Amino acid sequence: MAGGRVIELLGCLQLADSAFPSGLYTLSHGLEGYAEARRVDGQTLTALLADLLRHSVGPADGVASALAHRGALSGDWDLVAAADHRLYATKLNRELRTAATRTGRQLVQVAATVFGSPAVERYAAMVAERRVPGCQAVAAGVVYAAAGVDVEEAVASELFAYSASFAGAALRLRLADHVTAQVLLRETAPVIAEVSEDAVGRTLADLGGCAPMADVMSGRHERATARLFTT
Repeated sequence: MAGGRVIELLGCLQLADSAFPSGLYTLSHGLEGYAEARRVDGQTLTALLADLLRHSVGPADGVASALAHRGALSGDWDLVAAADHRLYATKLNRELRTAATRTGRQLVQVAATVFGSPAVERYAAMVAERRVPGCQAVAAGVVYAAAGVDVEEAVASELFAYSASFAGAALRLRLADHVTAQVLLRETAPVIAEVSEDAVGRTLADLGGCAPMADVMSGRHERATARLFTT
């Protein structure tokens, strides 16, 4: 491998690592709501994750990441801002909006120090000045662009980070053990590849998913008297 390609790969690994301090470990991505409603178990985890990727996360967060990546590379900060605002608007529940911006702002603050990129610093300033919401997926798109990661690989890495966080939540909710959590991620890999390829071909007008049951579960989770996760 050429040195530049190795560095690009390491950038993907670093940002998708569950140890990266963006706060993803506090999220269940709606899984806790499904578990409380007894709508998911160890046998249906893979199908649920695949549906969320195809119909919610991919068309919304995946597309936003791709657009932010393109905007950051080309210097089109209006596109970055538009993707951020539109993604925020697609998150119908308060806890989803709060989680997206909390992890996004944390990600960009850490990345501004780690990567030291003018593009990341510019986006961080936009977030700090409240010109954009600072959604996680948009922040990730900007950071991946700054790290020299190809757009489709950037989206795939962001969707993998989501999936790894989902698997970690399944583990903590006792819907999976350590081995089945890894099987879940392996089985989800083709879906991530499919969804990533679709996301990079979409435009701003295409940004947005449709997963009504996920929104219902999130709404129920907001009103739960006891919660392990933020979402």
